[in-house]
Amino acid sequence: MKKYLSIALLAATIVLNAQVTANRFFYELTFKPKQDSTKVEKVMTILDITKDKSLYRDYTLVAQDSIMKIAVEEMQKSGAFKDLSKTITMPKFGYKVEKEYPAMKETYSDRISSGFTPMQIAYTEEPKFNWKISNDKEKIGDYNTQKATTEYGGRQWTAWFSTDLPFQDGPYKFAGLPGLIVKVEDSAKNYSWLLRGNKKVENFQELSYAETITPGGAGKLTVIPRDKFEKTLAEYKKDPFATMRPMLTKEMMDRKMPGMDGTIGDMLKKQEKMTRDFYDANNNPIEMYSPSKK
Repeated sequence: MKKYLSIALLAATIVLNAQVTANRFFYELTFKPKQDSTKVEKVMTILDITKDKSLYRDYTLVAQDSIMKIAVEEMQKSGAFKDLSKTITMPKFGYKVEKEYPAMKETYSDRISSGFTPMQIAYTEEPKFNWKISNDKEKIGDYNTQKATTEYGGRQWTAWFSTDLPFQDGPYKFAGLPGLIVKVEDSAKNYSWLLRGNKKVENFQELSYAETITPGGAGKLTVIPRDKFEKTLAEYKKDPFATMRPMLTKEMMDRKMPGMDGTIGDMLKKQEKMTRDFYDANNNPIEMYSPSKK
């Protein structure tokens, strides 16, 4: 009995040790989605920092994890399908940026589909920001910060970092200063991130609940050269369902969609429009050019 108890305790210890705790930093991103417009939008993004790496992404889906979980459990109990697109807010950005510590090797990924299967395409890089740290200091929220400037992706950037937060990291790809970046924006204020808060996240999960229940999950990660990544993503934006369309028979398209008004074809047309609108809504990228196009 003691032997089995010891084994059980050892197993529990391994599970507990495997659980990851993250420091989550909330950044409000204010941005201009269109190059020829003065319209400004805001979205909450998050930077999750663990011992070995950090993960930056749009917070929209993660924030709705509990809502989605309840809705899925209700569907499982009732046995009736429900169109969650009517209750769930879609994110403004689908990309993620992962930084590995201590080398700060970055992986930029975005999600597309190959046929009916989701997949993530990605490229890796170690961007050099060449920060110029000045003596200018400013109080931002609760933090004492110091100014630094750099040029990246065709834009001039000003950042304010705090040594009170001992992380050489920041939102998006920004990193490499002697403290966490509290605020960073480009000279024309097309993109501006501001730290709004932070908290500890126990049992940290890299995937949102929506990604865990989607068939195929978040999709297989395929790392390719950056120029190929940009070409592949540009082609996907032009025709998101190009690889799926040849697999759709008329019989399949005319089939009634359970729990919805309309057919599978109607649902796919709706999804295609949502995907096109998602990409068409922003033609003002953070990086005006990639290193290969410089």
